[in-house]
Amino acid sequence: MDEIITQYFPHLSEKQRHQFNQLPQLYHELNEKVNVVSRKDIDNIGINHILHSLAIARYLNFTPGSTVIDLGTGGGLPGIPLAIMFPEVHFHLIDRVGKKVNVAKEIAEALGLENVSFQHGDMGECKIQADFVVSRAVTDQPTLIKISKKNISKQHRNALPNGLITLKGGDVSGELGKYASISEVVPVSNYFSEDFFKTKKIVYTPVT
Repeated sequence: MDEIITQYFPHLSEKQRHQFNQLPQLYHELNEKVNVVSRKDIDNIGINHILHSLAIARYLNFTPGSTVIDLGTGGGLPGIPLAIMFPEVHFHLIDRVGKKVNVAKEIAEALGLENVSFQHGDMGECKIQADFVVSRAVTDQPTLIKISKKNISKQHRNALPNGLITLKGGDVSGELGKYASISEVVPVSNYFSEDFFKTKKIVYTPVT
C-alpha cells in the first residue's frame, strides 16, 4: 500500500504512511464480520477503494480548519483515507447502517484518527455545517444536493466554492440535469494511471 500511495502523494509524513499501510489489513479483518466491501473485491481494497477515495485529495487540497461530511460512508470510504491525508480537516461520516458505521469507528480508533466523528442516521438529522459534502457511489447528484444543501456553509475558505464532490463511474452527463452547466466532471485517470480508473469520474457541483 505504501508504494502505491507515495507514488502519487510523495510528501506524506511517517505517521500517514504507517496509517495507510495499516488500512488494507484492517478492512480485510473487519470485512469478515461486516460486509462493507464486496468479498469479491476485498483483495483490491488498496487501489479500487483506498486510492480511489484519494482522487478527491488530488482534485482539491482542503484548507486546514475545513469541515467535510462523508454522506453514505459505509465502512468509511472516502472519509477515512481523506482524514489520514488531511489531519487538520474535520470529517463527519454518516451512514444509515449502524454496523457499517461501527466498522468505520473501529478503523478510525485503530489508526488513532482524532479528526473524525460519526453519525448513524441520515442527512436530515445532521446539524453540522460543512464546507463540502463528499460521497462515493451513493445516489445521483441532484438527489445528493437536495438532501445536503442545508448543511453546506455559506462561508468559503477553500480554492473552490463550497459544494458537493462525488466519485462516480461511467457516463454521468445524463444524471446532472439542471446542474450540468455549473458542474465539473474530471476523469480520475487524470490523476491515477491504473486501469481501474479509466471509467471513473469526480463530479463537483458548487452549492449556494
